[in-house]
Amino acid sequence: MYVALVTVGDEILAGDTINTNAAWLGQRLAERGVDVERVTVIPDRIEEIARVVGEYHTEYDAVIVTGGLGPTHDDLTIEGVAAALDRAVERNEAALSWLLEEGGYERDELTAGTADLPQGARPLHNEVGVAPGAVVEGIYVLPGVPDEMKAMFESVEAEFEGEPRYVARVFTTEPESELVPRLAELRERFDVTVGSYPGDGVKLKLTGTDERTVEDAAGWLRERVELAE
Repeated sequence: MYVALVTVGDEILAGDTINTNAAWLGQRLAERGVDVERVTVIPDRIEEIARVVGEYHTEYDAVIVTGGLGPTHDDLTIEGVAAALDRAVERNEAALSWLLEEGGYERDELTAGTADLPQGARPLHNEVGVAPGAVVEGIYVLPGVPDEMKAMFESVEAEFEGEPRYVARVFTTEPESELVPRLAELRERFDVTVGSYPGDGVKLKLTGTDERTVEDAAGWLRERVELAE
């Protein structure tokens, strides 16, 4: 399963907010064997949301959009997603009923537009906040507030499934440049992918679909590098 992540928010582009949502989602999806192929941050503009979401909708199995939900002036994600699919935005009665009956709100407490979703969308109820999310044609629209986003994603997490992957990590004190020949040989010998992350030493991440192969590859590598303690 191949997925694109889209984060909507001028505040992220300006550096005022760190995009922790994309990192968290990437990790959770990887644990489920799902390939995240794109992580894109876009401004709070309907036309830009529609363009990017529409493009990714045709290329990937699913698109997860976070941020820009709600009835305020800069919450434009629902309109952008609807435009990408050429659908109208309308009041979703299921979302409104949940807010009134399960969410504990009175109708006059809800700002106009709170329950508006793309036509035909399946609402995702917000157990932590107010604004509902939505699923429509493989596009999952989630809040930007991390606690709300995490709770809502967990309600649909089972809908994301890929081939199980196994991971082993090797930490070495050697410079990354000196590892190149051995990593090339590793990839020739074993059906694994290798990530190399320099910092205080180098962290090598081996990933594959066969657990024994990953373990054998890690063992082979540990015998040929200077291991960090």
